[in-house]
Amino acid sequence: MKAARFDASRAECLVFTRKGGLLAGVGHDLKLRVERFEVVIDPDRLRGRFDSASLRVICASVGGQDAPGALSERDRREIEATIIREVLDARRHPWIEFLADLPVLAGPDDARLEGLLAILGRERRQTISVRREGDRAVVEASIHQPDFGIRPYTAMLGALRVRPGVGVRLTAPWPE
Repeated sequence: MKAARFDASRAECLVFTRKGGLLAGVGHDLKLRVERFEVVIDPDRLRGRFDSASLRVICASVGGQDAPGALSERDRREIEATIIREVLDARRHPWIEFLADLPVLAGPDDARLEGLLAILGRERRQTISVRREGDRAVVEASIHQPDFGIRPYTAMLGALRVRPGVGVRLTAPWPE
């Protein structure tokens, strides 16, 4: 694989949270965007760095569909501030990093990479899947927050909460 570099100007990194708990019906699933990141692919290694203070709420989703008007601007700002301050502690841990050796290929248009993911100073093994969709690479991972010492966000005495599993999807030009 040729060397390549991607950032938010050529790629998009989205994070998906899902609600749970007894009052899940009053909560929202969320779609967030990482505004600042860099992915570097060398012939034998992939390295990703994601600015933990750059997550922005794109919208809520209801029944798997984007619901752009479901959150007020104030709600969006409060959610972003909570993620940055309380969930990811971005002042103490400004970067989320992933490092994997290449390649662990499954075929010409898909791959599975195993590497180390570091969040909040904790490193854990993480598997990501990569597939080709036209001229784009779609990279997906499921991150279990408690593995990194993150207690999923709760409200209303735990009756409303974010589920422990968070989805991540990065799309970028397919590296030739």
